[in-house]
Amino acid sequence: MVKISPREADRFAAKPDPKVVAVLVYGPDTGLVRERIKTMMKTVVDDLADPFRIAELSDSDLKSDPARLSDEAASIAMLGGRRVVRVRGAADGLSKTFESFLGSPAGDALVLVEAGDLGPRSSLRSLFEGAANAAAIACYADNTEALEGVIRQRLAANGLAPEPAALEYLLENLGSDRGVTQSELEKLVLYMGPGEDGGKRTVTLDDARASVGDNAGSSLDEVIDAALTGDLDGLDTAMARAKAADTNAIAILNALTRHMTQLHLAAARIETGSDIEGAIRSFRPPVHFSRKNSVQGQLRAWNRKRLDRALALVLEAEGQCKSSGQPDTAICGQTLFRIAQGARTARR
Repeated sequence: MVKISPREADRFAAKPDPKVVAVLVYGPDTGLVRERIKTMMKTVVDDLADPFRIAELSDSDLKSDPARLSDEAASIAMLGGRRVVRVRGAADGLSKTFESFLGSPAGDALVLVEAGDLGPRSSLRSLFEGAANAAAIACYADNTEALEGVIRQRLAANGLAPEPAALEYLLENLGSDRGVTQSELEKLVLYMGPGEDGGKRTVTLDDARASVGDNAGSSLDEVIDAALTGDLDGLDTAMARAKAADTNAIAILNALTRHMTQLHLAAARIETGSDIEGAIRSFRPPVHFSRKNSVQGQLRAWNRKRLDRALALVLEAEGQCKSSGQPDTAICGQTLFRIAQGARTARR
């Protein structure tokens, strides 16, 4: 197998190739990673709480005992049926373990490997993309077209259809993480309640606003803006919200890197004569109106030289998260605190 294209990812997850014994699911959208993992689990096991047919392993479990992967894959369920082995938090440090397993797979279990964002040079990603009996699925934040499909499908399943203004609002306020998106759509469905006549009902803009808050899909944006403006109290709150949304450290660091890269390009435009408003209009995707004041402040506080130093910190933290064995949350939190302190210093 090679890596599964984004267009084929959901289709593959719904019906994995029977020749594949292990699937790596990775990327910055942790909600989508979990969604696709669970979809594939359900192709093997109806009850995802069945302890006899599902084995849960962590990165540290396999580092301390690499043979456990083959042992779990070869185990026979007490009451019969094929098993699933789910490995959480995988990184490049497990590449040799999976290389050995894929070279001589044991049993008939479906091995599902959950990882954060893995770059093109990742040895784990390269292994799964190149192995004849494995597959790799990347999970990135939904683009507008994909997000619209998720919204329409979720609402239609409950006899609902959004009016144009409501759809536009949902597109603006959802999409940073598939798990958060699905959670917010569930809130909207519950808010609308059951229909009386069984016909399709319309979700209005007021309905969408009442159910889905302005910050529904923006836990990452809250973290980023608090760090880059030096708002330490806001950073604590934003990190707590991100944790509640089950957003992992790698996703936060990658989102921060993307935003700081945009700031770097905008700062270069300002240095060549652009005003701040014009520089902000160059962001892709565009900056949401609710964040413009914050991003203006960031551009006043951070020049390209300071952004270069901050980016180096973030990239170093990402590497430590993937290879040091230290707690990802602690590494990420320390890095964000240092950046926030730098922003406070720049404002003085």
